[in-house]
Amino acid sequence: MKVSLDDLPDIATGATFLGTGGGGDPYIGRLLAMNAIKEFGAPELIEPDDLDDDALVFTIAMLGAPTVLGEKAACGDDIDLAVEKLAQRLGRQPDALVGIEIGGINSLLPVMAAARLGLPLVNADGMGRAFPEIQMVTFNVYGISCTPLSVTDDHLTSLVVDTKDAKSAEDLVRVAAMQLGLSVILSSYPMSGADLKRTAVKGTLTMALEIGRAITQGRNDGRPVEALIDYLRTTTYYNECKQLFDGKVTDIKRETTQGFNVGACQLVSLSDPCDVMEISFQNEHLVARLNGKTKCIVPDLICLVDRETAEPVPVDGLKYGQRLKVIATSAAPIMRTPESLAVFGPHAFGLDEAFVPLEQIE
Repeated sequence: MKVSLDDLPDIATGATFLGTGGGGDPYIGRLLAMNAIKEFGAPELIEPDDLDDDALVFTIAMLGAPTVLGEKAACGDDIDLAVEKLAQRLGRQPDALVGIEIGGINSLLPVMAAARLGLPLVNADGMGRAFPEIQMVTFNVYGISCTPLSVTDDHLTSLVVDTKDAKSAEDLVRVAAMQLGLSVILSSYPMSGADLKRTAVKGTLTMALEIGRAITQGRNDGRPVEALIDYLRTTTYYNECKQLFDGKVTDIKRETTQGFNVGACQLVSLSDPCDVMEISFQNEHLVARLNGKTKCIVPDLICLVDRETAEPVPVDGLKYGQRLKVIATSAAPIMRTPESLAVFGPHAFGLDEAFVPLEQIE
């Protein structure tokens, strides 16, 4: 399978949904991927099991504040340089690329990179959603070293980093990103094909594509939200899903601090003004509470969509008066293990409560 120009709009829509509010604007990623495919040709999409065990795979992603990523996109040469710097450090060129997350712009940046570099793109990622920090991936949870990693910007400034662990890399790269304008290219987690098969969340690019197609078909049939939920219930990871809320945005608190979009969104029910849902976020939505009671919490997915079109709405697109539905889904099983929850469960975001699976919350 090749990732075609016709696939990009639906991948972008599905990736916005899986971005759970963050990950950067996938419309920008769609434009970048489109131009790369037109110039270099469509990249081949391969399954994890198609990789040789001794193949070398790099991740590729943008890192920074989502509001900045939409204004300061990749130039192309910065992607090439990030991969080349990491390859020089390892003394070997990669055999394939893989996304670090499937949410937002980082679902389509690997399409651009694979097209430019003539490399296959693996149908997988390290989250099955989006998260704000480098260490919050299954690759790290299950023993893949984040470093060496390379960082580049649009001026082709480059930095190669070695650290003792992924959290140290996150802290160092976040400081570097702030100095470089809060929008950088990152190539990290160099791994073997065998390690990718063991640690990745598989099949997520095609799931993003199918989510987008379900929404598109649902609009044609006049039931986009229902079509979205119907499709999610057929998937391997997101099958536990429900509509949590139907309301109007009445308050937004949002600021960019330490390289993140941080804040909360409040919605009031359209059917009962006494019902209020508040959703807290750090780039991505972390917890949804109805009248103070938790209804869904990270790493399960909390996604806001337009109530009429099911168009996913990212954090930086939230506006007063929007009428939205809140959809929650289960995370991939590999994301719900005790090892994973120690890295990107509620406590990792400063939330003083334990993770409870969506399907167990009344």
